[in-house]
Amino acid sequence: MAITAQAVKELRDRTGTGMMDCKKALMEANGDLEEAVKVLRTKGLAAAAKKAHRSASDGVVAVVGGEDAMVVLELNCETDFVALNPDFTTFAEALAGQSLASGARSVGDLMAQPFANDPEHTVEEMISQKVATIGENLVLNRLVRIEAGAGNRLSSYVHGAGKIGVVVEGSGGATDEALHDVALHVAATEPRFVTRDEVTEDVLATEREIALKQAIEAGKPEEIAKRIVDGKMNKFFEQEVLLDQAFAKDPSKSVTEYLKEAAGDGATVVRFIRFKLGEGGDE
Repeated sequence: MAITAQAVKELRDRTGTGMMDCKKALMEANGDLEEAVKVLRTKGLAAAAKKAHRSASDGVVAVVGGEDAMVVLELNCETDFVALNPDFTTFAEALAGQSLASGARSVGDLMAQPFANDPEHTVEEMISQKVATIGENLVLNRLVRIEAGAGNRLSSYVHGAGKIGVVVEGSGGATDEALHDVALHVAATEPRFVTRDEVTEDVLATEREIALKQAIEAGKPEEIAKRIVDGKMNKFFEQEVLLDQAFAKDPSKSVTEYLKEAAGDGATVVRFIRFKLGEGGDE
């Protein structure tokens, strides 16, 4: 018998199981919704729905790719016991690798694709099956694909068994070794911007306003207060702007100075991606 899209949707809403598995269950149950639920429960697939409400705050950040293109992906689970399991990390890396190979640029794009290692099921369905097998809620939280511009190159760093993943894009002859060091630095220092030009006028106005109020409340005369504001803004750039920051491996020089020393004049970073486990929502 023909299985309608509405029936598949209703079964999916009730069980949280992937669309293809719902369709197969309905076919096996001759279109009977209650029987289809039993089919999914028998196979252990409907167990995913019972776990979908549970918090998935642990997991791993996976980074795959080469100097031309990379994908950063966060796959969440409930406990570090699962997060540290090699099967879980291998699955996360497989998802990132598939995103890289297929060109998927969002969680939705990847979830809808047939899973490369089991094309009869979508990625979404494979995650549901993993939930049933592992016994914890799993969430493909976010992913970003980054492609190097002409003449540029990418490098990456993963910290703490997948707690932080960083990709940096360098230009002007920046070497892989130098960019890897900068990626490590980004993991450690969490900059918000690459250059001063990226800092928005709103952010600058807010920082200046706060600094001025602090100086005035401290009883400083107006001219001195303005100089204090200028000094605090320089400090703000040194704290928040990657190329102005003191280099983590050698704080006596800035990141810009390190890149010049390590890779020559013109070597710089044009952008970075930093995923910290548990920080982001779907992208």
